[in-house]
Amino acid sequence: MLLASLSFAMMGGFAKVISETLPSVEVAFFRNIFGVIIVAIAIYKVPLKQIGGRPWLLFFRGSMGFISLLAYFYAMANIPLGEAVTYNKTSPIFVAIFAYLFLNEKLSLPAILAIMIGFVGIVFVAQPQGGSFDKYDVLGILSGVGAALAYTSIRELREYYDTRAIVMSFMFIGTIGPMILMLITPYITVSPNFDWAFAKFVMPVGIEWLYVTAVGIFATISQLLMTKAYSITKAGIVGTISYTNIVFAVIIGVMLGDPIPDIWTILGIILVIISGLLVALVKEK
Repeated sequence: MLLASLSFAMMGGFAKVISETLPSVEVAFFRNIFGVIIVAIAIYKVPLKQIGGRPWLLFFRGSMGFISLLAYFYAMANIPLGEAVTYNKTSPIFVAIFAYLFLNEKLSLPAILAIMIGFVGIVFVAQPQGGSFDKYDVLGILSGVGAALAYTSIRELREYYDTRAIVMSFMFIGTIGPMILMLITPYITVSPNFDWAFAKFVMPVGIEWLYVTAVGIFATISQLLMTKAYSITKAGIVGTISYTNIVFAVIIGVMLGDPIPDIWTILGIILVIISGLLVALVKEK
């Protein structure tokens, strides 16, 4: 999991660099195309074993994951990498809320306390000016919310579908979706507020091909390592170690020119981590 976290942070670093010349929606396309190929090969070699029957929920999982990814990559391109990753790692907080709302799971007092701590952490990281969050912070938080909706749907989907089919639903939509958005952008008028989802395709040149390839490779390596980690030890332990992703992201971000986080941002990051760990601890108990 430690290696998965490092690989995930490396993906974020390459995504941040390449987003200076390519739109985030295009980077999301390259991030998923490698995964689609690998999962497709795995399904070809070992056919899916599943009962199916919930196609719309499968589509919902893929769509929420795709929206989360678009928002995440756009946030990484425009705010410090450590902050973008922190927002994305708020997903356990929102999973607890959505599981309560949609899956009738109980929300204990410790879990409510953990959620409150998480929201305080989000405010410290965002440091809203004039009482409002800016566009980049909102999209960062959206990446966490979208991921949480995707994860929540998986709890039911795993009863009906092979894990590879669930993963493919995300990666396939995450590949086709950007293609459609980039194809229609030249023919529509898009508000600047939605430039995170709509952009014209820009052909990578020279070393840019290396960067987009690195995004896809490191993302796939991270997924494989994380899956292996969860398969050989307790989820609580793996989940705890996964928060090193934020530390790696802060370091890589600073190396790429991000400002060193101030005391309030560091405190916010710590609170988000504590919140996520508390939610995991309550769930495991």
